[in-house]
Amino acid sequence: MKEAADRALSHYLNPGATKEPIPPRSSGTFFTIDAAVDDETLLVEVYESLSTARKMVNDLLELTDGPRRHTMLVLHRSLLMGEMAASRILDNHKPG
Repeated sequence: MKEAADRALSHYLNPGATKEPIPPRSSGTFFTIDAAVDDETLLVEVYESLSTARKMVNDLLELTDGPRRHTMLVLHRSLLMGEMAASRILDNHKPG
């Protein structure tokens, strides 16, 4: 973080300074899921995420009309179907 702040300050406060190349970013390491997390916990997280996203889209539907509303309805339906599938998997899941 300090390196990034120093680069930004140097760039804006000393524009004539020699620019250091920005190191490449590594992808895929910012968010990770611990390998020890069990399938049921992951499924619950998927269900909750889909449910929350569906409720947010539902709230936005009331503020939207025309073609965008139709797009939001399709998104709402897709999220609902995913939520229902995750719910069924959880219902059928046998721990252990």
